[in-house]
Amino acid sequence: MPSEGRGTTGASGSRLQDAWLHRGPLACLLWPLSLLYAAIFALRGWLYRLGWLRTERVPVPVIVVGNVIAGGAGKTPVVMAVVRHLQDSGQQVGVVSRGYGRHTDDCREVLNDSDPRDVGDEPALIRHATHAPVFVARQRIEAARALLARHPSTQVIVSDDGLQHLALGRDIEICVFDDRGIGNGWRLPAGPLREAWPRHCDLVLHSGERPAFAGGYTATRRLASHALTSEGKHVPLETLVGKPVIALAAIARPEAFFEMLRARGLTLAEAIALPDHHDFDGWQRPSDTTLPLVCTEKDAVKLWRKAPDALAVPLHFAPAPEFFIALDAKLSSLDGYQAA
Repeated sequence: MPSEGRGTTGASGSRLQDAWLHRGPLACLLWPLSLLYAAIFALRGWLYRLGWLRTERVPVPVIVVGNVIAGGAGKTPVVMAVVRHLQDSGQQVGVVSRGYGRHTDDCREVLNDSDPRDVGDEPALIRHATHAPVFVARQRIEAARALLARHPSTQVIVSDDGLQHLALGRDIEICVFDDRGIGNGWRLPAGPLREAWPRHCDLVLHSGERPAFAGGYTATRRLASHALTSEGKHVPLETLVGKPVIALAAIARPEAFFEMLRARGLTLAEAIALPDHHDFDGWQRPSDTTLPLVCTEKDAVKLWRKAPDALAVPLHFAPAPEFFIALDAKLSSLDGYQAA
């Protein structure tokens, strides 16, 4: 049955990503397979509607942040923005995630000293950035129950990804799009869509700078004016301007990070793009160790084990105020929900 997907990497993956933007020869060749994918996905939804597969709920509101397009659309920054907004409103917030890419498959809490290889890089980053309780499990309903048992004062749960994970009941769905929009509009593998669009969701948020279609809310994203050391110290980016640096990114769209660094005035002597969620176990540092090494915050939680002198550049992501107004209104309309 269809599951939540991730972007492909490498030369073949790049060709497929390009094919997903247009209905060209490769996409047309894969189109019959997309019909099979759509049929299996429809069957799965039918089984949930009949009750043969169960959707289970927890006694607090659940907000799912996900997408319908494969390859990463900026969900994790949205999750952190939503968590911080609710925390600023006085809510006790918890986060659940599958923990994609981790070496374990049990249900566990993400702690400050958790190894990202055991809990996943994105859950580790969310915990580090928000200090909210975070639990990971293959089944998010299991993570949600464990979170509430360990932190019974939790008032709202935010699910990092999981739009297609129907086993976890949800009260609000946030669908995130980047500048690709819906690509060529076809289902996997002929296109980037995990499920058909449009589909019902409560809020649509565009995480990129140039929304590909009208409707929904926008956000601003920019790199911070500083980088972070492994000890948490701030290094102004302006001190790196005019000096060659090595940039590294193991995210869905590494070139976007490289472009933002260049826009900040940094000179990239080398730009290293690695597969999304790369664990760095076999990674070797470039031979020129005299050049500063800069990376994303997501990569830093793993890379600092290998290169403690690496500099992580935070991303400042800010949804439009109207997005949070709409989110608060939807939360307030839920039965039993009490705003702080």
